[in-house]
Amino acid sequence: MRWRGMWMLTAALSLSACGERPRAAGADASPRAQSEAHYRMAVEQRRAQRVARLRAPSGWLSYTGSGRLRSGVHQVGSAAGNDVRLPAGPAHLGSVRVDADAGVLFEAAAGAVPTVHGQPFRAGRLGTDAAHGSETRLALGEQEFYVVRSGTLFGWRFRDPHAAARDSFRGIDYFPIDPRWRVVADWQPLPAPRAIMLLTSIGTPQPLTLEGSAEFTLDGRRYRLQALRDDDGKRLFFPFSDRSSGRESYGGARYLFVEPAQGERIVLDFNLAQNPPCAFTVHVVCPLAPVGNRLELAVTAGEKNYVGAR
Repeated sequence: MRWRGMWMLTAALSLSACGERPRAAGADASPRAQSEAHYRMAVEQRRAQRVARLRAPSGWLSYTGSGRLRSGVHQVGSAAGNDVRLPAGPAHLGSVRVDADAGVLFEAAAGAVPTVHGQPFRAGRLGTDAAHGSETRLALGEQEFYVVRSGTLFGWRFRDPHAAARDSFRGIDYFPIDPRWRVVADWQPLPAPRAIMLLTSIGTPQPLTLEGSAEFTLDGRRYRLQALRDDDGKRLFFPFSDRSSGRESYGGARYLFVEPAQGERIVLDFNLAQNPPCAFTVHVVCPLAPVGNRLELAVTAGEKNYVGAR
């Protein structure tokens, strides 16, 4: 699972949690109505930025190929007969040697000229995305090939800015913005971060780091969500499911990305709940919600299930 460029609500979101629906704010609107209007504008701005990132040439919609890499040597290229058949690119890119201990070694085929950061890359070790931003991306013109790792499992990804999914993308459907779903939770950090293992969208294990939990009250009931460390190490990550999952919203999980708590409180804004990358493409793997993050209520906020072609 790797997903970058995900965002947090800024200090402009200063509205406290409430149960009223937002009202239109005119020139003579009350301060409360004006605050709700500003809040709605801030959420809509974040949504627009999110869509722009998805549509970008390097966004999740640009992934067109993926697969598992087992131990051994694999020939890579777009021609028939390669062990790793790319959807585009050179007929014969080269070979990758996969070893659980030694990692992944690459050697370019005769005539293939992949580059890394603009420099020719004939042979060498390929970093994986086991650590944030550590993968070695082989550029093949505008396209990219790289290796991923989750625990002891290796795989590959192929990205193409001319992917059909980018052309067919028509945006995301959302639940209505409702300030009720911006909640102030009690933050309970762990004495020390703890390693845990989550299942992914394809049933493989993915190691993550548990940081603590957030507890909040809605409609008189108490709820709790576990907080994980995001890939970049700077934010908290809440994968959750709820009673809308698999119906109005994506089945495996939706994600909240939150700035670290300051003191004993943390803000969870479900209006910013996002679909995971695997809702948009079959070529990435995403962690599912842990058992402790399955909420016994329908969270009618944030992104709805994506129904476009994947």
